[in-house]
Amino acid sequence: MKTLKVLSALLCYPQSELQAALSEMIEVLDQENVLPEREHRALLALIDQTQRTDLIELQERYVRLFDRGRALSLHLFEHIHGESRDRGQAMVNLLDVYRQHGFELDAHELPDYIPLFLEYLAQRPAEEALEMLADAMHVMVLLGARLAEQSSDYHVVFDALATLVGEPADIEAIRQQAATEGPDETIVNMDKIWEEEAVNFLANQDSCGKSQGGRATAQPVRWVSPPGSTPQAARSL
Repeated sequence: MKTLKVLSALLCYPQSELQAALSEMIEVLDQENVLPEREHRALLALIDQTQRTDLIELQERYVRLFDRGRALSLHLFEHIHGESRDRGQAMVNLLDVYRQHGFELDAHELPDYIPLFLEYLAQRPAEEALEMLADAMHVMVLLGARLAEQSSDYHVVFDALATLVGEPADIEAIRQQAATEGPDETIVNMDKIWEEEAVNFLANQDSCGKSQGGRATAQPVRWVSPPGSTPQAARSL
């Protein structure tokens, strides 16, 4: 489902390549036409805004949202397991799923990075992809609600994902949670957090994208093929 590739790209750190591919993304959304009209139009508006906004401004806006706290982290298991050791096993299990279908991660990726997860789903049969997406929908809806509370247009990406599989039954409770949460204290307590965190989730991937203090950074989605396999054309729309 190429629409998932578009949603993946829109959640990646903005680069010139993204802006260059926006017209192609519109074509994909129009041709597949799998989204309801309201979500389709909202995505077109986001794409138009991305096209008209200076790249530096896009990048600064992205960093302010996604790289300066945990509430809007684009890593799925951050919201499920936090910093517990269960997160490490969950990522190993997800990595095994990728490998079972012939995908290997670039060394700079974490397997639960949402744009990468969506990129993978876009390569799978639609029924399988939507089933896996449904399993992650609580996190997706919570992120969308938090972004909406901050008046960020990025919420439309998560709204679109929700229309593909349906909202969870407790959607109103999730929205209420997002509406009543206090400010994300991560950035205030960042120095203390970096000092205390010592968990290496994927010990065999020491070169995973890291910033100061060892926290994972959002990297562009990139798949590489295992030795002897046919390369996967994951980057093209």
